[in-house]
Amino acid sequence: MEGIRSNPDYAKISETLKEALHLTGSPVAVKIVKSPEQIPEEIPEIEETDRHCRMVSLAREGKIFYATDAKHQCGGGAWALGLRDKGATLATGMHYYNLGKYESVPSSRRTMDSVPSLPKETYATLYAPLEKATFAPDVVIIFAKPLAVLKLAQSTLYRLGGRIYPQFSGIQSICSDATAYVLLNGKPNFSLGCDGSRKFSGIADEEMVAGFPAEILEELAAGITKVTAAPGSKK
Repeated sequence: MEGIRSNPDYAKISETLKEALHLTGSPVAVKIVKSPEQIPEEIPEIEETDRHCRMVSLAREGKIFYATDAKHQCGGGAWALGLRDKGATLATGMHYYNLGKYESVPSSRRTMDSVPSLPKETYATLYAPLEKATFAPDVVIIFAKPLAVLKLAQSTLYRLGGRIYPQFSGIQSICSDATAYVLLNGKPNFSLGCDGSRKFSGIADEEMVAGFPAEILEELAAGITKVTAAPGSKK
């Protein structure tokens, strides 16, 4: 597949993750494309206008599609994904201040200044259940309960050990925390979600979100089988 030298068995990896973690729905393959030519011919454009977080949920449920900027309803998400410029109310901090998320405009602005975003070079975003992806994803996003996310964290550290330092601020969790940050830094990220994603996307109150660089999927799946079968693992 274009974009990765190895040839991972995404269907097998998805099956391993779903079975070991008892996932509801599929891990979601997300790809950022910079030109129409990068979109596989068999993948249709989404018909409705929606948010990135909801699009991830649709793919989790089995749908395959792409979305250009015109199909992205959320301005903050479209900016984080490199589809459009940062809106004035986001840049100044007024957007989240007006939503009551911060005590002051400066505190809102400081948060927005730290939210990871892709450069404005994106033509469209592609989505598919991981097991059905016909493209090499950039990021794989998983919605799961805390115990499953614990196993994902343990699997991330299984080979080399160390610690994990999640990056989140309670806003833009799926678009920035689980997609842009992961793609920019090449590191997994774990997030508590946000009001927008929990209200509009379908992520349940008892679920968290995690994003993984596609390059580590094989290692992640191998680690999952080890940590979930370990003698000290909670089943």
